[in-house]
Amino acid sequence: MTLKDNEHVDLATPSGPMRTYLFRPTAPGKYPGLLLYSEIFQVTGPIHRTAALLAGHGFVVAVPEIYHEFEPAGTVLAYDQAGADRGNVLKTTKELTHDDADARAVLAYLKTHPACTGKLGVAGICIGGHLAFRAAMNPEALGAVCFYATDIHKRGLAKGMNDDSLDRIPEIKGELLMLWGRQDPHVPLEGRQKIHAALNAAGTNFTWHEFNGAHAFMRDEGARYDPELALHCYQLAINFLRRKLGEGDLRLESATGPTETKH
Repeated sequence: MTLKDNEHVDLATPSGPMRTYLFRPTAPGKYPGLLLYSEIFQVTGPIHRTAALLAGHGFVVAVPEIYHEFEPAGTVLAYDQAGADRGNVLKTTKELTHDDADARAVLAYLKTHPACTGKLGVAGICIGGHLAFRAAMNPEALGAVCFYATDIHKRGLAKGMNDDSLDRIPEIKGELLMLWGRQDPHVPLEGRQKIHAALNAAGTNFTWHEFNGAHAFMRDEGARYDPELALHCYQLAINFLRRKLGEGDLRLESATGPTETKH
């Protein structure tokens, strides 16, 4: 499926305009909406490719800049120590209420987008996994995919490093798909066990997968990238999102003939 992936919109939020990138099929029709959160480095090349991959399977994907209050629109932090340091400072500088308001702004935008069916899901990687976890507390989110979501177990998101994500798990009414790397030092075994126990205690509908992978095993840059594992996790995510959100007007495009609608 071919894509439109050069679109963006600046959404109004309580903390200022938020540059949000849109990836969607070129084929006419309506498709489920997906809020995709990046790592701490914002919308890098790997995040752009992840968004395009998901959109190519029949979703309208919106990717906001998570640090829009602090950085000029279009800022991408480098995958180096300076970039990591800056991203980590900002994640504990931003107000938690601003994170939640950002999620509501993107979900509201997707809900009314003319190419969207109105069925919405969320997904995220690293800090984005935690942000997706929180975004799943919105009733519009029918499903959430969290790739090695950082800081949930230690309440380390946002200003004060005392977030309430664990406490608010009962607000999650949709289904979760949680994916983890066993060799990820940011979410060690005891941290994963704490999150797992809290989800069970709340009666949350969730599926849990752990793999032999390091932190950032999904990122297609750097030594920790595991292509086979990443492909497997993408397939799990796509199958999950299609089950929860439907396929919309998914089409099979042909360069030599008319477009065929898949039922």
